[in-house]
Amino acid sequence: MNGIEIHKVTENQLIELQKISMQTFYEAFSDMNTEENMALYFANSLSIEKLTSEFNNELTEFYFAKFHNQIIGFLKLNFGNAQSDNQDENATEIERIYLLNQYCGKGVGKILISKALDRAILEASEFIWLGVWEHNTRAIQFYKRNGFSEFGSHMFKLGNDDQTDILMKRRLI
Repeated sequence: MNGIEIHKVTENQLIELQKISMQTFYEAFSDMNTEENMALYFANSLSIEKLTSEFNNELTEFYFAKFHNQIIGFLKLNFGNAQSDNQDENATEIERIYLLNQYCGKGVGKILISKALDRAILEASEFIWLGVWEHNTRAIQFYKRNGFSEFGSHMFKLGNDDQTDILMKRRLI
């Protein structure tokens, strides 16, 4: 897909970040979760206060994927002790990578993965990792096609529901 641009999110774009975060998460998971749990997740994890706090962490970075100047997805990276699960100081975490449904399967995810890999290499990370819901088979297959392999699991709290994320990583050096 030509015309995709990746831009680092700025502080004055946090409302847009919240909007695309909620829209993409809802599109991805609302059909497999209750409205109550989705609303609790939005309130706890995607509030403007929470996103501002994450944005202000110097070891966290957000990037928008844009097509014809429209935000169609985003990427959140964590470095060092900002990682959501203690893996390794020399690792980079892809905590969030989401696209609007209409852009899935069109190469945009691969562009975001490339951005993540570039940043991880620039940080001299030994590996890059992420957690993906065990029922998100499409995403699991996407990560496998992009060189990630399973290495464990952890719990992810969606509202009042404890869910299992498969941990996947790709060695960089």
